[in-house]
Amino acid sequence: MLKQKLDQVESRIARAAARAGRQRSDILLVAVSKKFPAAAIRDAYALGLRDFGENYVQEFDAKRNELADCAGARYHFIGHLQSNKSKKAAEIFDVIHTLDSAKIAARLNHDREGVADRAGAAPGTQVLIEVKLSTEPAKAGAAPGAVPALVEAIRGCPHLRLLGLMTMPPWSDDAEKSRPYFARLRELAGQTGLEHLSMGMSHDLEVAIEEGATIVRVGTALFGPRRKD
Repeated sequence: MLKQKLDQVESRIARAAARAGRQRSDILLVAVSKKFPAAAIRDAYALGLRDFGENYVQEFDAKRNELADCAGARYHFIGHLQSNKSKKAAEIFDVIHTLDSAKIAARLNHDREGVADRAGAAPGTQVLIEVKLSTEPAKAGAAPGAVPALVEAIRGCPHLRLLGLMTMPPWSDDAEKSRPYFARLRELAGQTGLEHLSMGMSHDLEVAIEEGATIVRVGTALFGPRRKD
């Protein structure tokens, strides 16, 4: 079942890339495994997936010992990063998509100092800035106008490597409603000289790729609906 779902997602990515005149290799698929057991990650790993997204520090920390032999796997934190969780996040995640303030960046940089880099991994923690482009109160992220200063602050952190920007548009069944948010993120990245755009999920990944996504975060289309707490 997972193999079939992965094939379907890969086809969607490839078709969207082709429409946009892009290569499939330009786009990283992050399999969002939050709320699923380590066994689901192992199954996806066996099918060739290497990048996995988690929303909760404690949840992934409880899983990771079961994944110790998954050589080459990279783990992405895509949830809201609280300052009291930054030390553990620096220890267990390779990429953090949700930096949204200079204060958190400084804290993470401090916490990352002294953490041993994984064999073969680039030094330091790779990070993206989460940008709030919607007016939804529940959405986190830096204001667009704050991005240039935050870019400079993160670039001044020796233990962080800034990759690009991330956003989450308001939920809608109509993927086209996400397009203006993705286009705006692309513009911001261009203005600040950033390469990577983490945007697009199971329901709107095609639109995101058409607008320049280099990282798509896909959970439901791969693993099915998540259990409710």
